[in-house]
Amino acid sequence: MNRGPFLVALGKSWHPEEFNCAHCKTSMAYIGFVEEKGMFYCEGCYEKFFAPECARCQRKILGEVINALKQTWHVSCFVCVSCRKPIRNNVFHLEDGDPYCETDYYALFGTMCHGCEFPIEAGDRFLEALGHTWHDTCFVCSICCESLEGQTFFSKKDKPLCKKHAHSVNI
Repeated sequence: MNRGPFLVALGKSWHPEEFNCAHCKTSMAYIGFVEEKGMFYCEGCYEKFFAPECARCQRKILGEVINALKQTWHVSCFVCVSCRKPIRNNVFHLEDGDPYCETDYYALFGTMCHGCEFPIEAGDRFLEALGHTWHDTCFVCSICCESLEGQTFFSKKDKPLCKKHAHSVNI
């Protein structure tokens, strides 16, 4: 039975003098290491042989990697071109090849529904009435909420009304 100091890495126990980089053989007992394809490497060898390159800055990525647009990025390099905040793994949209966070994309390029104030997205059914754009399901009478799509409608103070409520209600 072996005695003396030992360390635990990835569920196994090691004598410090045996926990070495698979390439340069440097002891990794007291430094950072990376596991790659079942082998352990010091951070220097990992960077040299395995670390992916960032599409924006062309430097090696040692921390968290963002995979987007068929490329690899540092978290701090894959950012919204408008607000400059990291997109991370959130939804983003491209405009002229540039990534935008969802909030900025809709604020800059999107059409918002006048009824619900949510974006009208590709594939959504919508209509234009009273100088605004509406989801088809949001263009309803302001009083009874009956759909006005394809119906005769009226307007008071920029609010759509059905025939029944056009003259009987003060808004």
